[in-house]
Amino acid sequence: MKNFVVVLLASAAYLAVAVPMQEEPLQRGEYPRYMDIPDDEGNLHKVDLEAEPDYDLLDKVNRNNANQYFLFTRRNARASQTLVMNNANSITNSNFNANNPTVVIVHGWLSTRNTEPNPTIRNAFLNKADVNIISVDWSYLSRSDYTTAVRGVPGVGRAVGQFLTFLNQATGAAFSNMHLAGFSLGAHVVGNAGRELGGRVARITGLDPAGPLWNTNSNRLRPGDGVYVEAIHTDGSTSGLGIGSAIARTDFFPNGGNSQPGCSTSLCNHNRAWELFAATVTYNHLVGTQCNNMAQVTANTCRGGRLNMGNDNLRKTGSGIYRLNTARRYPY
Repeated sequence: MKNFVVVLLASAAYLAVAVPMQEEPLQRGEYPRYMDIPDDEGNLHKVDLEAEPDYDLLDKVNRNNANQYFLFTRRNARASQTLVMNNANSITNSNFNANNPTVVIVHGWLSTRNTEPNPTIRNAFLNKADVNIISVDWSYLSRSDYTTAVRGVPGVGRAVGQFLTFLNQATGAAFSNMHLAGFSLGAHVVGNAGRELGGRVARITGLDPAGPLWNTNSNRLRPGDGVYVEAIHTDGSTSGLGIGSAIARTDFFPNGGNSQPGCSTSLCNHNRAWELFAATVTYNHLVGTQCNNMAQVTANTCRGGRLNMGNDNLRKTGSGIYRLNTARRYPY
């Protein structure tokens, strides 16, 4: 018990160190200044990519870790249990099992833990295996304007990484048994979380990582953020919501990565990333062919090796860019 208290005090001291907020300008890259970006219900929001972020809100976020963490297991697949940073009782009194794999899911802009992709990915994993699912809710910031949310992503990610450090110290749950999956802005959140942990988590999956304000952003998802880092690109056109270029260790471009069969909107293309991922957790059936360059991805002329996209394999390995073609409907 004494050693446990010492560990918690050390963790609290570590978290008390203020991390300065990065002030480098946000670059629009190839995107227009004004974009219509949909929320998870398809409602369009006009976004000014050069708008001044809400620095008062960002300062509050930087000083106060406001992320919330909600646990689902097979014992409580429908009703979550709340895990609280630096509160060991919230962990020990929950259904968290340090011997099981832990999957962390992070939502995107204007979303919450209750919106997609959380329910679909959670159910896919729990139907497949006995795992700990932790849904991260950062809606206190994700529901702000887009430029403010983008600016706050690194701090949100660092806080997730610090929470996982606390989880490891409190329970012994190994980083080598953790898989972080984030959608859109959430993809960059899990990248920053993995970076906070020194790239020690077993897997990171970026689901159509957000594109606007991220093409030249040094805080985006990177290949070294985890032992294996994968990105699935589904809406990467110049007017799309995702990044259209390779940014991870392994990058998959279903149907070329810009538009998806059966989709007529950018939101549909964007959401297809988590839909495909959830399907692969269940069936592990979508296999990419390695490409030498993006021209081959676009032309569908890739002839390299084969690698399964997505799935729940914590020991997955591979690198490079891959193209695959899918069907219009589940399981694709």
